[in-house]
This record gives sequence, structure tokens and C-alpha cells, in this order.
Amino acid sequence: MTTFIVRCDGSGTGPRVAVKDLIDMAGFPTTAGCRAVAETAVAATEDAACLAGTRAGARIVGRTNLNELALGVTGVNPWFGTPVNPLDPTRAPGGSSSGAAVAVMSDEADLAWGSDTGGSVRIPAACCGCAGLKTTWGRIPLEGVWPLAPSLDTVGPLARDVAGLVTGMALLDPGSDWTPVDGRSLRVGRVRIAGCDPSIDAAIDRVLCATGWPVSALPLPIWTAATEASRTVLGAEAWVANRALVESRPQGIGADVRSRLQDAGRSSGAPVTAARATAAAWRAELERAFERFDVIVTPTLTILPPTLERAADLLNARCTLPVNLAGVPALALPVPIPGIHLPASLQVIGPAGSERVLLGAGMVVEAAR
Repeated sequence: MTTFIVRCDGSGTGPRVAVKDLIDMAGFPTTAGCRAVAETAVAATEDAACLAGTRAGARIVGRTNLNELALGVTGVNPWFGTPVNPLDPTRAPGGSSSGAAVAVMSDEADLAWGSDTGGSVRIPAACCGCAGLKTTWGRIPLEGVWPLAPSLDTVGPLARDVAGLVTGMALLDPGSDWTPVDGRSLRVGRVRIAGCDPSIDAAIDRVLCATGWPVSALPLPIWTAATEASRTVLGAEAWVANRALVESRPQGIGADVRSRLQDAGRSSGAPVTAARATAAAWRAELERAFERFDVIVTPTLTILPPTLERAADLLNARCTLPVNLAGVPALALPVPIPGIHLPASLQVIGPAGSERVLLGAGMVVEAAR
């Protein structure tokens, strides 16, 4: 049972929702996909704040598997197994919200809640061929959610299509209007990422042409520096969040995750200070870009979903990290590549608070595919 760590009754009415097993649910222990956590975890006494709307309008079918401690992009878990990619069982499901994407695409859930600190909603969405929304930092409350890097952490939905994401946001943030903004007249900035598979770029360009949007090339000179800065910030904050666990129960943490945390712990403060300065410059660059464009489009990944043996390639193939560093929302959507069974994934980025615009843009993309 690699998709779910725990299955729930799921009876009742409303959409079936799968919850990533780092979001507290009353009556269930939170494992964060980690043996060291699971061995001492006790049942939560109350739900995480983000589940209030879910309890009122949906039925929870289970708690999904993930990369250990949410620190990873492959979907491989040494303790609970690796969820099987529904598109191709030889391919990595992506992480860290691997079980969430697989549950949706295997029709074991209509919606799934994931977390996204450096791409953990969008990467598995890209690998498994579904839609995923990284929300604006601070929009969805994080009380009761296992922390990784608090200045980057977000919670967001995965679904088979944009209509599902709209339903998901209405459950995660029931106090807001989630009617998508009409996306037919958006100004689009197209960012080219060095080293991207030409078939992915071609698939994105094809669907952008079909939307009828005015699309202009957009250089973002700080993109690469922002990617590296976000790695530094994420690592530093992940070490603070998990240091006590690493020092007290190291054998209950997989070797890869333990090594990455320890490497981050050995880093001095100077790189983090420099990374935060880069973050400020990056946010300013994005603000200038959003004066010209309503949304920015990039690939979600520069490669197709890799085989399980090459799953680590996702670390350098993700185009997601700068979005978290800026705190802005982004939508990942599959787009077909003629002649092959694996889709590309397009990422649409908007300014803070623009989720309804992104959902409207996603509906235009779906109609144009």
C-alpha cells in the first residue's frame, strides 16, 4: 500500500480527499513519511487548521505517502515504499507529494492536499500528469502542518483538472470567492529555461499559440541565482526544523535525507544572508515583470518524468524553486507531446494573491490543448 500510509473510511458525501501525511488529522498520528517520527508519534488531538473546510464539505479517504520529511523530489520513500506512477510504473512519481498525485491519477481520490516548499505539489503533478496549484505563501494556514522551511512552506491542491483545483481551493479556503477570472485576454511573459528538453518547449509553445494570448519573450536574469538562493534558504530552515530529530534518532531517517540535512547544518550563516539578499532582488525583478505581464509561463520540469533509476535528476530539472522564494502562486498543468505517452508540464506563475487568475488561465490552456 504505497500510495496511502493510512486509509480512512471515506464514507459520506462530497468529493473524496486524500491528505498528505504531514497534515494533522484528529485521531491519527502524523508520520511525515519518516520512521523516526512514526515510531514515537501519537494520535493528533485536533485537525490542522487547513482541514476545517474539508471536514465540512468532503470525505477523507486516506493519508498519503510522501518523500521523507517532505525533503525530496523523487517520491521514493525507504520506509513506506514508492507510490507507482499511473502513467508509467517505471517512472518516478515525483515528490514530495507523491502519494497525493498518484491517488488522484489512480482515481482513488478526487482531490488531494499536498505541501509545496520547493515544488512538492507541482513536481508530482508534472510527473503523474495532473494539475497542481502552489498557493501564495500565507494564504492557507499552516498550524498543524509538519514544518520543513517555514518561510517557503505552503499547502495546495492536486486534481485531475482545473475544475478540481477550483473545488479544492473552495475547501481549503472556504471564506474566499474561487470563481476563476476570465483568462482569455491575459498578457503572457514566456521564460526560456536553459537545458530544457526541446520537446517540452515545443509542447508549451504549441499550446500557448493555440490560446490566442499575446506572448512575449521575458528574460529573468536573476532566475538562476534565485534557484540557488532558494536551495540555501530551504536547506538552512529544514535543518532548524529537523535538527533535534537528526541528533536524537539518526537511524530512523533515510541516508539521503539525513545527509542533506547534515550538510545544511554544516553551512555557515554567510550563504544564508546572501541568499536572503538575492531573494529581495528576485522579488523586485518579478514585481517589474508583473507590471508588463499578467502571468509568466515556464516549464514545470525541464525533463520528462525520469525512470526510477534516474529519479534524482529531478533535483536539477525543477523550475519551481524561485516561485517559493518569491512567495507567489503557480499552477502546473500537463500539456501533450505528440507521439509519446508522457506529457510535458507547463507552469503558470502569477503575482501574490492571483490564484483565481491562474485558475482562469488554466482553463484556457485546457481548452487549447
